[in-house]
Order: sequence, then structure tokens, then C-alpha cells
Amino acid sequence: MNHAECSAAPIIRCIYAVGFMDLFGVSMIIPLLSHHVKFLGASPTVAGIVGSTYGVLQLFSSTIIGGWSDVVGRRYSLLTCLILSALGYALLGLSTSITLFVLARIPVGLFKHSLSICRALLSDLVSETERPLVMGHFNAASSVGFILGPVVGGYLTEHEGGFYMSSFVCATIFLLNTGLVWLLPRNEKLHRQTDANANSNAVTSQPYDGLRNTRQNFSDENHHYLPHNNNHHHATRSPTASAQRWRWPWGKASVLQPIWKQLLMVVVRIRHVATSDMWDVFLVRLLMALAIMLYYSNFSLAMEERFQLKPKVTGYLISYSSMLGALAGCLVGPVTQLYGNDMPALLLHSTILTGSLIFLYATAASVWQVVLSSTFFAISTTIGRTCITDLELRRGDAQACGTLIGAGQSVTAVGRVLAPLLSGLAQELSPCGPPSLGVVLAIAAAGLLLLRIPKWDSKGMAKTKSH
Repeated sequence: MNHAECSAAPIIRCIYAVGFMDLFGVSMIIPLLSHHVKFLGASPTVAGIVGSTYGVLQLFSSTIIGGWSDVVGRRYSLLTCLILSALGYALLGLSTSITLFVLARIPVGLFKHSLSICRALLSDLVSETERPLVMGHFNAASSVGFILGPVVGGYLTEHEGGFYMSSFVCATIFLLNTGLVWLLPRNEKLHRQTDANANSNAVTSQPYDGLRNTRQNFSDENHHYLPHNNNHHHATRSPTASAQRWRWPWGKASVLQPIWKQLLMVVVRIRHVATSDMWDVFLVRLLMALAIMLYYSNFSLAMEERFQLKPKVTGYLISYSSMLGALAGCLVGPVTQLYGNDMPALLLHSTILTGSLIFLYATAASVWQVVLSSTFFAISTTIGRTCITDLELRRGDAQACGTLIGAGQSVTAVGRVLAPLLSGLAQELSPCGPPSLGVVLAIAAAGLLLLRIPKWDSKGMAKTKSH
């Protein structure tokens, strides 16, 4: 790890802690929401509509909040999201009617993007070659929180008013995260040293120039990545310069600018992402998100119908897979180094492996085949998620990584909306219908990668020659 990453190591560990506590608090609440809505007297239809509110809000707000973090800075946007999320969970603890429950879900649906901003911040702090390792560790820390949270939430619900107690504990955790982020240094100067190959890849992997132009237009207003040495003009515009000194990535945020100006800058960033040549990456993300969700969509019911497994045993199997997924986050760094940081190739192979494991699960003749598929499925999906995020950032621009990560989350949200519908239709045919459809989608994603990766490589070679 280079000098910049060593000096940023304590901050990175704090971000890991934020990610752990974030999903720890959220996972205390998620399993209890449907029960609480029914307790408030909602019919199944109303409960479904109320439950979809969060997903719809996340769908439209992910990209906007991500772009806003590019404009005003990571620190200010992260603090805002944490405080308003804490407010939402506190209101959830006061919800004694359906109306209050819906009102409580609105601020959470709009501003619960703390993990996305944390990922953007980590991308700011480390070099491109170290990013998969750091992202993998962050995902692992967050996954551990998601595993432990339901245990504590289940314990609290055994007491009277357990749901309300869990909601207030979750709100408190978000306030603790707010304090932790507030205490982090604001003006620390970091050195970022990147090798020539990494810098070359950072440029040649970008198939469009719109976002790089955005950096030039807004560099005076958005203080991310402004070099201290102003005598080298070309270094301020080109990401190929090695051994540059960068300001703390959330430095002086432009929070005092008029709201309309902030929104305009956000719209410009979103427009550049929307009109960029990154449709293939986002389509692969959507296809694989749907395939993975279809794998899990009727898992418990399928285990009961196909192998007569009790829900308790199925729960153990899901917990086992989740633990492996958390541990797999620590494997991302070594695996990417094994591939020589060739993320397109790694994404292609993980996609093929994921599709094969879904096929193995769909055609399993015994429980042990399901256990085998679940073991490697958790590892392949963890690596795949990190790959697709890293590839989005490589093909985008460092100044717009918040927008890019937010756009990726919006694409995943589309998958969450479509997956239940597709699962229901496929389940009409067979209990194996949803994973079988997932196999088809994974094959489509692998085919798209096989078609597009040579074009990415040819663009990269052309740009290398031009530079």
C-alpha cells in the first residue's frame, strides 16, 4: 500500500466501521417490517404497496444523491444522509398507524444512501489498483453487520414493544455513525502514487469524454481532487500524471452555493452518465441482479417442496451462505491480483460461474448439491458485485464516482422491482422456474460481456496510441 493509502488507513478503517454499523442497524429492522405493518391493521395489498414505497424512492434518489455527493463533497452529503436516516428510523419507532409508518419510510427511502457514499469515498482515498481490495473489505464488514443484526433484532422483539425498541436502537446507531463521520479529519493532505500501468488504464478504459469535461467545468466549485501545485496545468486535467498531491477528497464542500446551482451541477453529471457509452455495464448489472434475486426469491419454499426441508434447516443454509459471502469479501483483493487487475475478464468468469451454480441449484437432485452450489455461489456473487462496481468506476470518471455508484444502485433497484414479478410468473410453471430463468439471464449477461469486452479493449488500445 502506498504512502497515501497508509496515511488514509485509519480513515478507511473508520469507514469500515460505519459500513458495519449501518447494515447492523438496518438488518435489525428489515425482518420486522412486514409483521409490524400487519400489526397496524394493513391488508396484504396495502402492506405490499407500503413495502414498495422504499424501493421506488431508492430507485429515483440513488443517482441524485450520488451526484449530489460529487457536487457538495462526501462529508457533507454523508452527514446529511446519516442524520435524515436516523430521523426516519426514529419516526418508525413512533409509528402507531399506517400513515406514520409511510411517513417514516420517506426520509429513509430518499436518503438511506450512506453505503454508496462510503464506497465513493473509499474510491477517492485509494488508487485504482488497491480499490478492489478495499471495496472487498468494506463489503465484508457490511455483510457481517447484516448477519448479526437480525439476531439482536429478534432478541429485542421478544420483549414488549420490541419493534419500537429496535427502531430507536437503529436510529441511535445512525447517530453514532454521524458522530464518527463528524470526528474524521477534514483537511488532511494525502499523496496518491499510482503506477504507470494503472494510470494508463484509468484513461484508456474510459470510452467517453463528457465526465472529464465536467471536471474542468466545475473544478473551481467542487474541491475534490484539486492539486496543490498549480504550476503544472496539465496535471490538473489529466489523470495520467503519477505522483500527484491531492487534497482531502471531501475538503471544502460547496454547500453554501444556492440550491438551484447544486441541482444544476447534479443534473449535468447525471446527464453525462445517462448519455455515456456505459449502457453495456449497467445492463450486465441489471441482468445479474435479476438472476441472483431469482435464485433467492423462492428459496425456502423450493427447499420445502423439493427436499422436504424444514424452514429452520433452510435458515441455517441461508446463514451459512451469508457467512461465506462476508468472508469472500476478503478474497476479492487476492483474486484481482491473480488476474492482474483485468476486471473485465474476472467479471466474465464470475458471471459464467454464477450462472453455472444457479443451473446446478435448479437441477439439483439432492440437498448436498444445493449446499455445494450455495457455497461457491456466495463467493462468485461477492466477487461479481465488486467487479461490476469497479468496472463502472474505471470506465467513468473519478470526479463523478458518486454519480456512477448511485446510477448502479438505481439499476439494482430496478431489479428489485422486476424480480418479484418475474419470480411469480416463473413459479407458475415450476418451483425451479425462478432459478431456471436466472440461468437464462446469466447466459445473456455472459454473452453481452463476450461481445463488448473486445470493443472495450480495442478502445483502450486506440486511446493508448493517441496518448
